[in-house]
Amino acid sequence: MNSSHHYSQLIDIFDRCFFQDFQTRLIKGDDEPIYLPADEEVDYHRVIFAHGYYASALHEISHWCIAGAERRKQVDFGYWYCPDGRDATTQSQFESVEVKPQALEWLFCVAAGFPFNVSCDNLSGDCEPDRVAFQRKVHAQVIAHLEQGIPARPARFIAELCTFYSTPPLTPAQFPWPEDL
Repeated sequence: MNSSHHYSQLIDIFDRCFFQDFQTRLIKGDDEPIYLPADEEVDYHRVIFAHGYYASALHEISHWCIAGAERRKQVDFGYWYCPDGRDATTQSQFESVEVKPQALEWLFCVAAGFPFNVSCDNLSGDCEPDRVAFQRKVHAQVIAHLEQGIPARPARFIAELCTFYSTPPLTPAQFPWPEDL
């Protein structure tokens, strides 16, 4: 990680963007990431990212940005998740639900001037994911967002990242094809 990128910056930016309107905070976790809605003990929602990793925070923020109002009332948004060790069919299902969040994550990374790495997240599975094919799908979603408009919550976060890190507005030229990386 670049020394100019620290998870505490993301916590501050996220809080500025979303706490007042969505009563949601970004929290450094000690273990696996999770989303926890407000409950009887904590009166705000929590996007908890893994181990203080900057990239984990961006990824978890991308999931939060996709989740609608009803999903944000559920632990982990009520999403399906199958951990590492997936077979080919389950890996395909995993990748199909990860295209949109990883596209947002890539947009966030470029806005922050931080390197993006697509994640197939199946290190001990019985199939070898096609990383380039998956990244092409993620790339197509990035370009669709840039051409058709980025939804409001991620657009707000991107604008704040660009301001904080002094990066230029996002353009398709900033997102190379997988074989060009």
